Amino acid sequence: MSAVPHEPLTLFDRSGALARPGWHELAAEALALLRIRLRRAPQGVGPAPCGDGHPVIVLPAFLCSDVMSRGFRDWLGGLGYATEGWGAGVNLGPTAGAAAATERILIRATEAAGCRASIVGVSLGGVLGRAVASAHPARVRRVITVCSPFRLPTASPLEAVYRMLAPLHRAETAMLARLQSPPPVPTVAIYSPSDGVVAWQSCIDEPGPQRENIAIDNHHTTMLANPQAAQIIAERLALP
Repeated sequence: MSAVPHEPLTLFDRSGALARPGWHELAAEALALLRIRLRRAPQGVGPAPCGDGHPVIVLPAFLCSDVMSRGFRDWLGGLGYATEGWGAGVNLGPTAGAAAATERILIRATEAAGCRASIVGVSLGGVLGRAVASAHPARVRRVITVCSPFRLPTASPLEAVYRMLAPLHRAETAMLARLQSPPPVPTVAIYSPSDGVVAWQSCIDEPGPQRENIAIDNHHTTMLANPQAAQIIAERLALP
């Protein structure tokens, strides 16, 4: 499902090779999101390892903002991490502002802490996270993606919405170029085989050293609130 290295990448599959989630699956995702209050900390998580204080940057999904990850960031902060949102409002895709904000927060957080930062990116936020890690690997400790379609092309019922915002996506070409190869840092890809927003096949990494794919059967929109996903994220962030 991955593109051949150095060939132009495309965001969305037009060949029919990838099964696009249907509208009924997208509707189920919306209902799941309404049932869960993502602003609060994840519930039912078992004992999690304490953090070492290094910065953890949480990047929001498409059409979402830092508000959606506030409870999760507070929970990570309680474990001992210096958590950061991206501070750029709603994620409208690879706009020039989104690219600049991601780079700016990474540089600021690592210079303030004097060490590398980890990145947790949700959906499109994970795509931005891998792109900035490829550009600044010396500043990134690891990248954890949560239902992120970084292995292009993908398929999504939200393609039309993304296309409507295409005039804003001036940083798309640079982002796609950085996704040609996995970032040279440890990566963890959490994905759901029942994803109703993007084709799950585009959310897994190619096999390789320091690359891990973990399947959790959960809705795309509420994965960050899933206790198993939260536990895995905490365990991976605690690795040296």
